[in-house]
Amino acid sequence: MNGIIIKALSGFYYVSCDGQTYECKARGSFRKSGVSPLVGDRVEFEITDDDKGVVNEILPRKNCISRPPVANIDKLFIISAFASPAPNTLLIDKMTVIAEHNGIEPIIVFNKCDMGSFAEWECIYKKSGFRVYTVSADSGEGIEALEAELENSVSAFTGNSGVGKSSLLNRLFGSDIILTGEVSEKLGRGRHTTRHTEIYRLPCGGFVADTPGFSSLELETDDYTVKENLPFYFREFSEISDNCRFSTCTHTGEKGCAVTEAVASGKIAESRHSSYCELFAQMKDLKPWEGKKRKNR
Repeated sequence: MNGIIIKALSGFYYVSCDGQTYECKARGSFRKSGVSPLVGDRVEFEITDDDKGVVNEILPRKNCISRPPVANIDKLFIISAFASPAPNTLLIDKMTVIAEHNGIEPIIVFNKCDMGSFAEWECIYKKSGFRVYTVSADSGEGIEALEAELENSVSAFTGNSGVGKSSLLNRLFGSDIILTGEVSEKLGRGRHTTRHTEIYRLPCGGFVADTPGFSSLELETDDYTVKENLPFYFREFSEISDNCRFSTCTHTGEKGCAVTEAVASGKIAESRHSSYCELFAQMKDLKPWEGKKRKNR
């Protein structure tokens, strides 16, 4: 049988298949190979007795994140609010780079649209090639479109404290679910007492990861491949950078740089280029032999 690992705890793997969850152990061969099943893994397993089973094989992963330990995340929803705190373009852009680096589709979400207009930020990210959703967890505005984006995907939410991640999840799960500092009747624990990674099936049909790790994702600035591929992680650069005068152009101000010309003409948002330059500056002195090379997934 095939299923998805929705929780890993104390050596047990809880596999969801056809609406049922099976408590499984992993075959000893995994320990010998040094590969451990992760939450989000699609696996082949067999049932032994009493709805228990054994994980026999991990199916090929599309991506794998070590912190938090999770695999096969399809979409990273990057949440910002209108105020307290207001959208931080550098933070948003850093998260899009992390997502792109890990083969995850970044989705931009602006919450609390009942407090004011997000038109300026919507323009930046739509022009940059991202899917953008403007919603209100309080009023429900835009939630239906967000639910459609979550369908048939394994997703995670990230964003600063106070942007309304818990309120959005509360709205998506239903009014009887309390995903704040209080104890959830469904999950049986406090929102902020999570000590393990777990994914939950949403009423709309997708899965969402419940782990504090996604709120503190950091860019691997000691990874040379991030520096090497940084221009490609800014997707609006790709169709323009081939027109740069020099093949070694860093897009930070050289003469004949098509990217900076596009910024000057308004084709690329100034804030996006500013974020790129700041991230590039953090890694510009990194050499291939100094930073770790990320293994092929």
